[in-house]
Amino acid sequence: CRLEEPLPDTRTLHHSHPQFREAAAAFLAVPSKVVGPVGLLYVQQREMAVTAPHDKNVNIIGTDDATTCIVVVLRHTGSGAVGLAHCDGAGTEEGIMTMVSRVQELALGYPEGRLQLQLIGGYSDPHNYSEELFYNILHAFHKQPVEVELTNVCLGDLNTTVRGGIHWPIVYGAGVNVKTGEVFPATFPDKGPEQALRSARHFTGGQQVQQILDVYDCGLGLLRIGPFNYHPLRGVDLWLDQPDDFILQHLSTSPQVEPPHFVIK
Repeated sequence: CRLEEPLPDTRTLHHSHPQFREAAAAFLAVPSKVVGPVGLLYVQQREMAVTAPHDKNVNIIGTDDATTCIVVVLRHTGSGAVGLAHCDGAGTEEGIMTMVSRVQELALGYPEGRLQLQLIGGYSDPHNYSEELFYNILHAFHKQPVEVELTNVCLGDLNTTVRGGIHWPIVYGAGVNVKTGEVFPATFPDKGPEQALRSARHFTGGQQVQQILDVYDCGLGLLRIGPFNYHPLRGVDLWLDQPDDFILQHLSTSPQVEPPHFVIK
């Protein structure tokens, strides 16, 4: 589907293009996989990574714990080069521009093929965070000087269930089989390496806090975190003394539907 201005909201998109309802239903019908650390490139919130099938170190690229966040998967069908980002609203436009550029670099020499885009995660949250992020992501892709085919939009109403009168996401994460291009619902118990260091950037990383960080060099097989400057987190002792529920309420955009390990992470 190729979209023109004005860009639609999720409900309009799903109503105008029934194929997205079908694609989302097919995606949600796939049993969620629990992916272990071997051959995994895990992408944390506010990160992105790009690789290709010839990468001997990576079989699966993925992310999870997306509530109001959106997982962006961009793949070139000819080369198999694929990028995945965990977007939360910070640095969206620059991050998308970098992702498109990196996937195109890996697709050089493959004249055949299209850029296909899938947007997964995000739900009908009470504050419409996901809806606003969806629009900003679409707008960022719309500004790129390349043609991108939107193939799956599993978010908004289509990724929402109601339990106890509360809207919940159905899928919180996705993985991509780098060798085959298969995209599937997934969870990742191992979120490393250096989970604490990567998470610390959100709170203390100076100017880099507002960037989607490109963390992987597939040519070197190297996960690169930083370098970044950090500042002491004011009041950290006070935060550490608070009960889990207080931290959840003040550090999450969707405190009622976060996974159980949110505060520990």
